[in-house]
Amino acid sequence: MIGKVYLVGSGIGNINYLTLRAYKLLSQAEVLIYDALVDENLLNLVPESCLKINVGKRGGQPSTKQETINNLLINYCLQGKQVVRLKSGDPLIFGRVNEEIKALQDTNCAYELVPGVSSALAAPLLTGIPLTDKEMSRCFTVLTGHQPDLLNWQALAKIDTLVILMGTKTLKNIVNHLIMNGRSPDEPIAIIQNSGSNQEKVYIGTLNTIIEEISGLSLSPAIIVIGNVVNLRYMSSSSTLPLAQKTVLITRAKEQSSQFSILLQQQGANTIEMPALEILPPSSWEQLDLAIEVLSSFDWLILTSANGVNFFFQRLQQLGKDIRVLGNIKIAVVGQKTASSLKQYHLTPDFIPPNFIADELIDYFPEGLSHQKILFPRVETGGREILVKELQKQEANIVEVPAYQSGCPEKIDCQAWEALQKKQVNIITFASSKTVKNFYKLLQKALNTNSKSEVLSFLNNVCLASIGPQTSKTCYDLLERVDIQAQEYTLEGLTQGLIDYFS
Repeated sequence: MIGKVYLVGSGIGNINYLTLRAYKLLSQAEVLIYDALVDENLLNLVPESCLKINVGKRGGQPSTKQETINNLLINYCLQGKQVVRLKSGDPLIFGRVNEEIKALQDTNCAYELVPGVSSALAAPLLTGIPLTDKEMSRCFTVLTGHQPDLLNWQALAKIDTLVILMGTKTLKNIVNHLIMNGRSPDEPIAIIQNSGSNQEKVYIGTLNTIIEEISGLSLSPAIIVIGNVVNLRYMSSSSTLPLAQKTVLITRAKEQSSQFSILLQQQGANTIEMPALEILPPSSWEQLDLAIEVLSSFDWLILTSANGVNFFFQRLQQLGKDIRVLGNIKIAVVGQKTASSLKQYHLTPDFIPPNFIADELIDYFPEGLSHQKILFPRVETGGREILVKELQKQEANIVEVPAYQSGCPEKIDCQAWEALQKKQVNIITFASSKTVKNFYKLLQKALNTNSKSEVLSFLNNVCLASIGPQTSKTCYDLLERVDIQAQEYTLEGLTQGLIDYFS
């Protein structure tokens, strides 16, 4: 096999601003060699078999030698591997990619350059600062603040707008140079820290005031914009939305879609997705397979989750059958999400309980349950015990079969843990009892404690939001409170609950 190295820019680090080409290459990478300032979520895009090597360089911290990085690229390329060298920003803007390219050329290693959106352009835009304006800024320049004394400040002071990367440590020197060369002390300046992330902060001042305003702060990584365009800053309409400036931690299944994130982001929230469930096939297909072989003997099929729907119908297809084998069997589902999953298989449920609660399925069931033969594909362990008992009380003949199993991840997601530690999370949402249980277990493990009071203390000032009564009960059992419970027990209902609460 012929190896190749892809020198890829990750942009400002946020996965939302990654190029499609970069996304595709990451999904196919065999070796990933990555820098600091790269969103941890990007690392989840590579295949599980991909070898990941962190060679990140940060000022004042131990760094991997450039020669070592060059050798890693060459060695894996010569082994026939598809190597992604993931660099922050754009590979050719103030990076050391030139040395890496030369090393690859000297050893006849194939390579390709893949652009990233430079923070010099993205950070001002995301903050609402235009770099050009027909009256205030007909030109701008990008420079590094590493060695300001080597730059031509007489020329730079005449340029309308300056964008400075890596300049927070030398900012006082930069300000002095500009004022000495005729720039007004009242000229506006913006410092944009952690652009595009949940930790983004913007400091606005003038050349005369900014040094005092940021005194004692550690601002790296940050972008500096100097010029009158700072005064044109456009505030995003999202700043007036009900969940603006709120960071929501979403506990969810590892494989689950980001539908809930999108709903919250549309209301102005920052979101962090924390996998708190791992959905897997059952330990054995035997019971489900036997039930599928005698499907015609059942009167009803009950499905209480999207996972139950997907695993049941996928298994049906794997056994060479299709939906026609359901014949005259009626289908009951719990919740609109489950109904939507069923619709993907071109089926409409015969019954949905009005409040989308499994335990209400009995009260509103459309016909007598006595002697009805019911197939219930469900999670292998735990959950829906009340429903099963109530069906048995009504003398229904219920056959439970494991269709999937859910487990707890080994450790807490690093991005979620960092945000929790830094007290950046305002809201934690739970869409099932199991996500509550697993979140509690993961938090205990991260805190290295069995003390319930330590966990509760750690979550002080964080709003806890539940999708429905059963989930709320588990919250009260483990976390001793629920601040918000959705009135309609859906993700849309939980979103509306957050809006109502914070409005």
